[in-house]
Amino acid sequence: MGPLEGLRIIDMTSVLMGPYATLMLGDFGADVIKVESPEGDVVRQIGPSRHAGMGPLFLHANRSKRSITLNLKQPEGREALLRLCKNADVLVYNVRARAMARLGLSYEEVSAVNPRIIYAGMFGYSQSGPYADRPAYDDLIQGACGLPYLFSRVNDGEPRYVPSAIVDRIVGLAACNAILAAIVERNRSGLGQRVDVPMLETMVNLVMGDHMGGLTFDPPLDRGGYARQLSVDRRPYRTQDGFICALIYTDGHWRRFFKAIGCPDLPEADPRYRDFTARMAHIDEVYAELGRIFETRSTAEWMELLEQADVPAMPIHDFEGMLNDPHLTATGYFEMVDHPSEGRIRQMAVPASWSRTPARPERLAPRQGEHGAEVLRESGFADDEIEALSASGALGTAAELAATGE
Repeated sequence: MGPLEGLRIIDMTSVLMGPYATLMLGDFGADVIKVESPEGDVVRQIGPSRHAGMGPLFLHANRSKRSITLNLKQPEGREALLRLCKNADVLVYNVRARAMARLGLSYEEVSAVNPRIIYAGMFGYSQSGPYADRPAYDDLIQGACGLPYLFSRVNDGEPRYVPSAIVDRIVGLAACNAILAAIVERNRSGLGQRVDVPMLETMVNLVMGDHMGGLTFDPPLDRGGYARQLSVDRRPYRTQDGFICALIYTDGHWRRFFKAIGCPDLPEADPRYRDFTARMAHIDEVYAELGRIFETRSTAEWMELLEQADVPAMPIHDFEGMLNDPHLTATGYFEMVDHPSEGRIRQMAVPASWSRTPARPERLAPRQGEHGAEVLRESGFADDEIEALSASGALGTAAELAATGE
């Protein structure tokens, strides 16, 4: 019984942003019904797999869900979806609003069958601006919110993307928050509503929250940017045998650090280290000097010294290093489970915990259309109606998709 037990989510999303939002809702206990087109979610095809359509990215973004395949371009498929919506709490989608309207699934049409539904859309851009109908992907929004520019400032002048679908995941998290807030409000008012979550505005809020700086004021006090984050020497420190991540930040950190390396009087002797303001004013020099200091010991020596001094530090993990991290091992974060079609797989635990209603995903990522008949029966469809939907091509079944190699 997770904390969202009893909520039903109709999930029309694909790729990563939307599925990440509904993954969290499902992990928290909601019943998430993933509605796929006959072509299936393209993410099914990404990465090595044991069977077609069951790649690792899909497996990790779509557990805690059931799958039904509906052709929404057919009237029968659309009507079936609207019947599913009658008893649903939330409809989530991540195509442009214009595409939903073409399918006859606008907010007005969906709320007409269920006035309590939360109709949540994720778009590239706010629907009130000139970019409303533009297509958007993670890379494009990274550029528009300044992330590649930030990399160019601190590296070699060349803009680069974050090597992760960071926008999709952050906006998915924001959408999950917005949906839950709408549910709380509905508990007071009894009414549903439309919720729009734009990628660009969400990410600009994240980036400029750090870097607005003097541009906050009118007239501006500077050209923006958080100096510490933009220091060219803010990076993992090279040691004698590798690298280490350390953040010597507060006055207490600095006093204990200098004492640990045998220079307890340095903050008083060198005005650059005297207090937080002085360090920020000379941040490039401070970080450059730290870089020289860290090269004098091995990573293991630094980890022991910094832990004893209560100075924040962590080693750099590669992918396999994370799997073997002693803390993650002790907490059981990576768990081996048996998938009904994919065999033994590794999955990640829900990061948060609840004292009374723990969330433990029991449903692994579904094969396409695996739960179609089951979901329809729960919504009042008779067997002959289900057979008619299948015969018309509006409903895809797991057996049919397997036969075609999907």
